[in-house]
Amino acid sequence: MPFAAALSTARSLENASDAACADIQSQLNGAIPDLTLVFVSPHHVESCETLAETISQRLGTRVLLGCSGETVAHNSRELEEGPALVLWSAVLPGARLDPFHVTFQQTPDGFASQGFPEPPEEASKVRGILFLGEPYSTPPDSVIDRVEEDFPGVPLIGGMASSTRHPGTNRLFLGTSCVRRGGVGVVITGGPQLRSVVSQGCRPIGQPFVVTKSDENVILALGGKSPLHQFGEIYRELSPADQRLAQNGLQVGLALDEYRESFGRGDFLISNVIGADSDKGAIAIGHAVRPGQTVQFHVRDADTAHEDLTTLLSADIAKHASVPEAALLFSCNGRGTNLFPAPDHDARTIRELAGAIPLAGFFAQGEFGPIGRRNHVHGYTASIVLWGDGEAGPKN
Repeated sequence: MPFAAALSTARSLENASDAACADIQSQLNGAIPDLTLVFVSPHHVESCETLAETISQRLGTRVLLGCSGETVAHNSRELEEGPALVLWSAVLPGARLDPFHVTFQQTPDGFASQGFPEPPEEASKVRGILFLGEPYSTPPDSVIDRVEEDFPGVPLIGGMASSTRHPGTNRLFLGTSCVRRGGVGVVITGGPQLRSVVSQGCRPIGQPFVVTKSDENVILALGGKSPLHQFGEIYRELSPADQRLAQNGLQVGLALDEYRESFGRGDFLISNVIGADSDKGAIAIGHAVRPGQTVQFHVRDADTAHEDLTTLLSADIAKHASVPEAALLFSCNGRGTNLFPAPDHDARTIRELAGAIPLAGFFAQGEFGPIGRRNHVHGYTASIVLWGDGEAGPKN
């Protein structure tokens, strides 16, 4: 199952695409790829209207998918500055690929969507869904709800384009088209195995609490007391270093299973604290929360994020019979050198643990990936796809 990844930092997009396509063809020994992903830096956005058509014609790929990103990743590098174009191609024997372009319209009853694919007859063989969205015209929760309805249990992995902060200026690619609104994706049925690793990069502080009162995404009481009171008790016991972390970016972890006796890594969905009401002592977070749910305050720093990614990847690789053959990386644009002291952290870590496999990806304004049995949209997360035939079991 050949995989290939290519990078060009040429300032001319024409030259960059020519060089990257030639490299892909060389790595695949002339084989026609079934799936190709393309990621371009902001430098190429204004001149990429015909990029998808050019690459599709040059490689002959069955399905092309891609977007613009603030940072793009190739193998062990994360290119945070300068022009860059990354291609990733795969020959996927036995796989059925169903590409789609979905658009959304606001209605009195919520968002209505058009363009989602119908579930295949052999739904149990769906490996996963890759999805890229334009952040100003794609409601992530609507995407997740639709996938849960039509493809229950299927991992949804990808991210929101991030090359600019203005509506209509990001770019998506599907087939031979350049798309400015909605989302693009592909449903992968059969063929090689793929699996997901989602690193949220946080660690808990204090003890777990049960939510005793809430209103949608606002927590009004924890264990019968206000959230700010409970956090204040925890804060006073923290080290000065952890107090600074809590001040700069407090998180709340929502337990995936509140009936567990104890909680560890991977047992929480991490949500940002987005507001507080000092009069009521309430806090607002980025996800809905319900009474009876167990939560715990968390903090994030570079050391914790590194430990989390390393631990989760190592555990996944150890439990499979063979090492991955390729990877896709959808990392938050708050990571990279915004979080870590040295560049290339996520891409380099994946390749150090999984080997010198073809890797491509981009930094997103929100990352899709499953935690527990459900898909979610995340922030400050590294969402990774590992490809290969490795079924769970002991290594040889």
